[in-house]
Amino acid sequence: MIDFGALDAAFALLSSSWTAWVFVLPGLIIGLFFGAMPGISITMAMAIFLPMTLYMDFLPAIIFLTAIYTGAGFGGSVPAVLMNIPGTSSALATTFDGYPMARQGRHNEALGLALTASVLGCLASYILLLVLIAPVSHVVLKMGPLELFVIAVWGLLLLGSLSGNSLPRGLLAGVFGVLLGTIGMNTAGFIRGTMGVPWLLDGIPTIPAMMGLLAASQLLGLINTSYLIEDEGLRKISMPKILSGVKMAVKEPKIIIRGTLIGVIVGSIPGVGSSISNLLSYSEAQRTSDDGESFGKGNPKGVIAAEAANSSSEGGAMATMLALGIPGGGATAILLAAFAMHNIVGGPSFIAQNKDIVYAIIFSNFAQAMLLFFVGLGFVYLAGYVVRVPLRFLIPSVLVVSVFGSYAIDGSASGPITLAVFSVLGWAMVRYDYPVAATVVGLLLGRLLEGNLLRSYQVSGGKLSYALERPGALFILALLVLSIVLSVISRARKKRRLSVRDAAES
Repeated sequence: MIDFGALDAAFALLSSSWTAWVFVLPGLIIGLFFGAMPGISITMAMAIFLPMTLYMDFLPAIIFLTAIYTGAGFGGSVPAVLMNIPGTSSALATTFDGYPMARQGRHNEALGLALTASVLGCLASYILLLVLIAPVSHVVLKMGPLELFVIAVWGLLLLGSLSGNSLPRGLLAGVFGVLLGTIGMNTAGFIRGTMGVPWLLDGIPTIPAMMGLLAASQLLGLINTSYLIEDEGLRKISMPKILSGVKMAVKEPKIIIRGTLIGVIVGSIPGVGSSISNLLSYSEAQRTSDDGESFGKGNPKGVIAAEAANSSSEGGAMATMLALGIPGGGATAILLAAFAMHNIVGGPSFIAQNKDIVYAIIFSNFAQAMLLFFVGLGFVYLAGYVVRVPLRFLIPSVLVVSVFGSYAIDGSASGPITLAVFSVLGWAMVRYDYPVAATVVGLLLGRLLEGNLLRSYQVSGGKLSYALERPGALFILALLVLSIVLSVISRARKKRRLSVRDAAES
């Protein structure tokens, strides 16, 4: 499991190379600022600074890039809480309760919750990575399109928990999102729903669409409001209240542990990662909570669950990248590019021959996570002043930054046009009480669902018996069914408790 000889060599390597530590703080700060900017993804932040690493030694270069990765992972939660803008899909579930908390004047506590859950989730994920890097790599290798399809279906079933007060409306919004997600050319070469627009061949740009649905639409609905938080007494920025959010997060170890496990396991699956892990963690927290009906209305547990899984998925993605040389997403693809720039190939042979370097990278991430807590405290304190800005200045500023951010994704007008169209669509959905979150989840999972179903059909030759030959898929399916059954039982018990309580009060 752990090679203690290589462990000693890793400590020696880190202690003898002071340059390995010089770039940690700048990397975290860069990641925080880039992650907090709407439309600027983690991948983009790392790609911008990738050329710099060509002039560094290998270990400092990787530590610098992973520091950006760690900082940006949390940075995206700041606009998610304060402005309902998930900079990446991994911050989507943070908006469900983080933004309502901010609107209620509990922005300080929400930011403290998000920071602590991120730090603890990141730390725990690298502890698991240290112990389980080899077993996780073997499991990931055995995953095929059928397993990924079942995981996507699991994510799709989360629509029930995002459906607001009306399940039919939630399902309709989710199906609409899936249809939007399948626009463009699929893996079989069929083109759907592009209406002759060339830039829709690759599908709807996800980040601008999310920004329009979740952020711009909300801002348009606040035009007649003076401040994000209307009560002047609640607009204060308070370090003690941020620290109270820290304490609240520490008091929920079960949620953090469960979110970490979900984040590491799902984050290690290439192409899935944090996009689904934060939703699964949020859904499980809601299902197992005694006050599940308050989720989506400003429940702190929702923020903790989402951020724990969001940050811990970094450790899972790193496990796949280091052990197999397979990037789990854009950020780990940049890390593999840095490997190539230094003439190093990731994968089983790299771990076998360079365990000391692997352990050094993991231990440097422990340090990054702990330093992130202190740097993050200062960052969220400054960011909290957003709620004190009048909306007549904030709304146009956020819209302009969003337009530039959506343009920066691929340098074309498709981003701003998508942002504008989905802003109006999001406003209309909110106006007529359709859950926007369900559409966003459908949009994220539509292409993943279709692509893996098609590949499963091609591999199996259309035979349903193929599923019986995939024990991994059957195991995941069993977990899916179990979670549904437990959810139904949990809801029945809650209804029974509420009816008993109402009877006692009357």
